[in-house]
Amino acid sequence: MSRAQISALVFGVGGFGALVAATASNEWKVTTRASSVITATWVYQGLWMNCAGNALGSFHCRPHFTIFKVEGYIQACRGLMIAAVSLGFFGSIFALFGMKCTKVGGSDKAKAKIACLAGIVFILSGLCSMTGCSLYANKITTEFFDPLYVEQKYELGAALFIGWAGASLCIIGGVIFCFSISDNNKPPRMGYAYNGATSVLSSRTKYPGAEGDFKTTNPSKQFDKNAYV
Repeated sequence: MSRAQISALVFGVGGFGALVAATASNEWKVTTRASSVITATWVYQGLWMNCAGNALGSFHCRPHFTIFKVEGYIQACRGLMIAAVSLGFFGSIFALFGMKCTKVGGSDKAKAKIACLAGIVFILSGLCSMTGCSLYANKITTEFFDPLYVEQKYELGAALFIGWAGASLCIIGGVIFCFSISDNNKPPRMGYAYNGATSVLSSRTKYPGAEGDFKTTNPSKQFDKNAYV
């Protein structure tokens, strides 16, 4: 069962790393080339900065200086992604303490409880990231397909796909942790060996001379050289 927990740890830690990368990335949305006037210049935005670049390789980023002028959906996505990263961090710590192959965490019952907690935390982390990325993507697609929206339109950035992938990995890791705990609670199967014939023979040969014992004699001693004389 340690293999299942190791795979769950790999999924959870990998998802946590993807969530960190998605939260810190500035490519949550990028300008669409279809509506861009200058095709050699594009703009991409994230949760923390607005950046612009061109085909010559020059980039310029400007951070959001105040949170009060940031749109509400961006603030909501910030909170959800920070919560997802925090939960993923604690889930990784709990997973290390709750695995059966580690020497920390106490008894098997205590490890089972910690591993179950790690699975729940990973699932919550994935749900937070999935909600944040979906909220941001819904805002982008709504503006993109709105014919009355005349401002700059954007497309889905790479950070959204990284966030979705990290959320999926965290959820898968958490589910595997929960199922591994349910399998560990099953009682082990005991093997019984049948030694009936051995016990009968041993009981009959234990007390020589007893009634009903099987007496074994050497055939060579029954028929000596004068047996047929």
